[in-house]
Amino acid sequence: MKLLRYGPKGEEKPGLLDDDGRIRDLSGTIDDVDGRFLANGGIERLARLDVSSLPVVEGRPRLGPPVGRIGKLVCIGLNYADHAAESNLPLPPEPIIFMKATSSIVGPNDEVEIPKDSRHTDWEVELGIVIGRRAKYVDEANALDCVAGYCIVNDVSERHFQAERQGQWTKGKSHDTFAPIGPWLVTRDEVPDPGNLKMWLEVDGHRYQDGSTATMVFKTAFLVSYLSRFMTLEPGDVIPTGTPPGVGMGQKPKVFLKPGQEMRLGIEGLGEQRQRTVQAGQDG
Repeated sequence: MKLLRYGPKGEEKPGLLDDDGRIRDLSGTIDDVDGRFLANGGIERLARLDVSSLPVVEGRPRLGPPVGRIGKLVCIGLNYADHAAESNLPLPPEPIIFMKATSSIVGPNDEVEIPKDSRHTDWEVELGIVIGRRAKYVDEANALDCVAGYCIVNDVSERHFQAERQGQWTKGKSHDTFAPIGPWLVTRDEVPDPGNLKMWLEVDGHRYQDGSTATMVFKTAFLVSYLSRFMTLEPGDVIPTGTPPGVGMGQKPKVFLKPGQEMRLGIEGLGEQRQRTVQAGQDG
C-alpha cells in the first residue's frame, strides 16, 4: 500500500495511490496518516478496504510529506561504505546519529531553499524508515515489527555549516526545506528487502548518485534496534539511513547547489521526488 497526503501546505488530506496510479481520497475514512493512525493499527484496517470504493482525486494536487506531525527525524551518518570512502573518512564502528529539525520537513516536490551565506549546499538521496510501533530496547530480531514502511528522504545539507562552523552536524542539516519526504509511505509488506534497493539522484539532468542500499554498513533492523537503546522511537518518527556515493562534496572538483536548479531523485519501489532550488528570503 502506498499512503500519501495531498493538498496545500498545512491543509493536507490523507490518501493512497491505487494500482492505476490514481490518488484515492481517504479523508472520509481516516483523519490523517500520522503516528496515532500508525499506532492504532490503521494500516491493517485500510488493507481491508475496497480501494475502488474510495473517491478519485482529480488533477495533480501538491503532495505533502506522507506522514503528518513527525515527532523525530533521527538520521544516520556515513552509513554507506562507498560514501565514506569518497568522503575520505573511516567507517564508523557504531552508527553516527544526528537530528534534523522537523521544521525542515517539506513535501517531495516542494522548493528547496539555498540558505543565506550558504557556500556548500549539497544533496543526499536516502531511504527513510517510518516507525509504526513504539520501540524501546527492541532486539534486532523483532525490530522490523516496529516498522510501518519506507519512504524517500532528500537529506539536503549545507556542508560549510555542518563541518566548518563548529559544533554538531545539526546546524548544517536543519534549514527550512532541507528534508523533502515522500512521495508516499510504502508499507513494509511491499518492500520485502530494504537492503537491496536501487537509488539515484540527478541535478539538472546529470546523474550524480547511482547506488544501492546494498552498500549500507548498518542495516534497517539493526538501526531500529540500536536507536531504541538510546531513545524511544514513537509511531510516526522517521529515520533517514544515510546516502550512497555521488554527493556534491565528493565530486572532483566539488559541485554544490545554487538557486534555479532542479533535483530529481528516486528509490526503487518508493517513487520519485523533484525539487527546484530557490534563494532563501527574509521570511524563508
